[in-house]
Amino acid sequence: MALFRDCVIHTAEEIQRIRVAMSMTAQVRDQLVSLIRPGMTTLQIDQLAGELIRSAGGTSGFLNYHGFPGNICISLNDEVVHGIGVAHRVVQESDIVSLDIGVKYNGAVGDTAVTVGFGELPKDTARLLKATQEALMAGIAAARKGCYIRDISRAVEKRALADRLGIVREMVGHGVGIQLHEPPDVPNYVTPVRGPRLVPGMVLAIEPMLNLGTNRISQDDDGWTIRTRDGSLSAHFEHSILITDNEPEILTWQKTM
Repeated sequence: MALFRDCVIHTAEEIQRIRVAMSMTAQVRDQLVSLIRPGMTTLQIDQLAGELIRSAGGTSGFLNYHGFPGNICISLNDEVVHGIGVAHRVVQESDIVSLDIGVKYNGAVGDTAVTVGFGELPKDTARLLKATQEALMAGIAAARKGCYIRDISRAVEKRALADRLGIVREMVGHGVGIQLHEPPDVPNYVTPVRGPRLVPGMVLAIEPMLNLGTNRISQDDDGWTIRTRDGSLSAHFEHSILITDNEPEILTWQKTM
């Protein structure tokens, strides 16, 4: 691993380990999505996630990270990110649930997120989830050798604005691989700074967080949960990718996404 112009370039040996951790993370994500149901508490979902991570042979990348108390982040409805599993919060049929998952294995870490709903979703909810996932894929398509971080940001922003969605500005994507958060930041909106040029060996977590209403957010008294200030729904999709000489390699690609 080498720090180069405010980004991390991973060695071939590191990339092998990162691929395994990323695949493990995607496997846990897909298993968890297939198992969660309305009527479960968010604490039960968190405990299930912990069991799946351990069964896969890994450890949680989030538990105790800067003091975070959960195995994964579980955010419902107007919660954007960093929601904590609790025994009194029961998932309802009408809820949407964002699952942000990190798994550590053999000195590497994977990172991915998905938002799911149950049954037939209201039109605006379905639009939010579809647009957020498409914004993620647009950002990935722009992540090619020789481009810049701002090219990813522009692609995500363009897709979000096409559906007039609020783009969370305080929470951004990031480098990932050996540490959960590595440079550079990957904003979901265009900034004056173009950021590092993309070169093979960079691993990036691209993660649009989009809202049906305002882009403004607030933090709960628990010190972690971030939610939309106007109470509008929020969706979160995330893949971790490897910059290559050709198209970006989606390291967390599995059936769910």
